Amino acid sequence: MAGKHLAAILPQKGGPLSVGERTTPEPGPNEVLIEVKAVALNPVDYYQRDVGMPPVPIYPAIIGADTSGIVAKVGSKVYTAPAPGSRVIALASSFYQNGSPDHGAFQKYALAQSEGVIALPDSLSFEEGAVFPLAVMTALTAWTTIGIPLDTKYTPQDKHAVLIWGGASSVGTFAIQSAKSLGFTVYATASPKHHEYLKKLGAHAVFDYKESDIVSQIVDAVNKDGVNLHTAHCVVNGSLQPTLDVLKETKGDAVAKVAHSPVLAADHPTLDKTEIKFNFPPMDPVARDNHMFQCFHGWLQDGLKSGSVVPSPSIQVEGGGLVGLNPALDKLKAGVSGTKIVVPI
Repeated sequence: MAGKHLAAILPQKGGPLSVGERTTPEPGPNEVLIEVKAVALNPVDYYQRDVGMPPVPIYPAIIGADTSGIVAKVGSKVYTAPAPGSRVIALASSFYQNGSPDHGAFQKYALAQSEGVIALPDSLSFEEGAVFPLAVMTALTAWTTIGIPLDTKYTPQDKHAVLIWGGASSVGTFAIQSAKSLGFTVYATASPKHHEYLKKLGAHAVFDYKESDIVSQIVDAVNKDGVNLHTAHCVVNGSLQPTLDVLKETKGDAVAKVAHSPVLAADHPTLDKTEIKFNFPPMDPVARDNHMFQCFHGWLQDGLKSGSVVPSPSIQVEGGGLVGLNPALDKLKAGVSGTKIVVPI
């Protein structure tokens, strides 16, 4: 007989979450059942709770994506995920599973596809491990969206630079870490209180996005450094126009490429010889699974082993377990800066 576990259930559009019992699922052939120990929160979580966007195909729903925990069971065809009893980082999301509530993170036992499950190093806590999945996948997908493979290794002689607008956000911090690992000279924007931290993560120079002359500040720095800047990642809303203003002065005759993580408005600004693409993983399931495998079993796993990738940004732990998810999501919605809210489960 199947067991039961507690979950923070979204009963209908507009929430709130309510804690109830669910039947604990068995993992499919390529799936891992995770005993969830911590979840990290993302803006998409309160959007789904409050307005049902991105679309929630099945109610009652289980939302959430970022987890760390212990492997409870593995499917019959899983060869890459750690064995039962292992501590893991996992992308446990229903988004690519047609809304299946067995795959959402906000519950004590969640299913995850094996491509998105890797070992959590002993040196990291469950709370630290939970910050990685969605932000890493989003940051890395930005590069492949604009044609930069994840095994790229530019050298300093290549003089390739990138602009990351919104560097202190969760995705922004991993955009910086990954850009550095690809060999870019990294320019980023953030509030001044985050500048030193972002330099520790790998930013070469960081600029205050509120400064009226930020565009000329960045252009001057790029010219002084003698690098080629024709690549950018717009992580936050409202960053496309100033990013294009910078690229107009730095790209020369090159075709510039911009990955845009917020939804692109139909009437978004443009620039000659500049490709602007919405940051989204491949739609083809096989290609997407391969991409997820590269993100987790390639870049993240290798980076954690070598110590070149660290949990970021700083963590704000909120208590209350599953019951605490509603107030924690409200705190995130009210606005946090340079921190990631994590809830132990």
